[in-house]
Amino acid sequence: MAEPLLTQKVHDALLRAARSGVATVECSLDLDRTRVLVHVDADGWAVGERRYPYLKRCKDRTIYYWTGDEFAPAARFTTSLIKLVPTEWGAPTFEIDGIKMLPTAHGSPYADAEAKVRLIEPRGKRILDTCGGLGYFAAWCLQGGAKQIASFEKSADVLWLRSLNPWSPGAAAELSVAHADVAEEVVALPAESFDAALHDPPRFGIAGELYSQTFYNALAKALKRGAPLFHYTGAPNKLTSGRELASEVGERLRVAGFATRPVGDGVLARKT
Repeated sequence: MAEPLLTQKVHDALLRAARSGVATVECSLDLDRTRVLVHVDADGWAVGERRYPYLKRCKDRTIYYWTGDEFAPAARFTTSLIKLVPTEWGAPTFEIDGIKMLPTAHGSPYADAEAKVRLIEPRGKRILDTCGGLGYFAAWCLQGGAKQIASFEKSADVLWLRSLNPWSPGAAAELSVAHADVAEEVVALPAESFDAALHDPPRFGIAGELYSQTFYNALAKALKRGAPLFHYTGAPNKLTSGRELASEVGERLRVAGFATRPVGDGVLARKT
């Protein structure tokens, strides 16, 4: 069994069971992927032969991982505070300096990724996954029968979160994950080498280069004619400034040689 992950909800359930005198409780120690029988007592809890302590303080909106000696928050601060954040659907999201990177307002970020991957029909295709994040796009491309997925992720801290997250895809022959900045790498990709692409960049204010005409031109070059692209945009600042980011993105993609239409919280494009 992998080392346990704790949230406030699970930790509270363990404590309640111990305080009520119950010897065992069934719960999830991998963010609702599976459920296991946990033995509890006043001093701690155990799964099989492994014993663990209760936390002195367990915060909401925090996931704790076992370091080998103690439970610590799944968060790192290098240049930004990057944190794995629980959701009510099990599959976590993550935040950069408090800004949520995956949509969770109306459903699971994992299910949201499934719907978006379905738009590009991954079966048998070589797919460019520009901003890998927690790997949910890649996971659904694998399940959808993609021939190959080339994924890029700039942040070593995000890749570390991914290594802790049981919802992120494991190693697979069809999946390559490069620790690299796709804004720099895309220009070197061979022409017409991908059958489809998924582009889920951080917000414009964090990574404006991933919304630039230069980037879209290079992206178009790497895709085969007729290749679909889903570009997540969300609607940042729409209520406060009236900005229509999806319209701006659509216009730049058309200049780069794509036919586009708005779909959900993004733009679905096809190289012409």
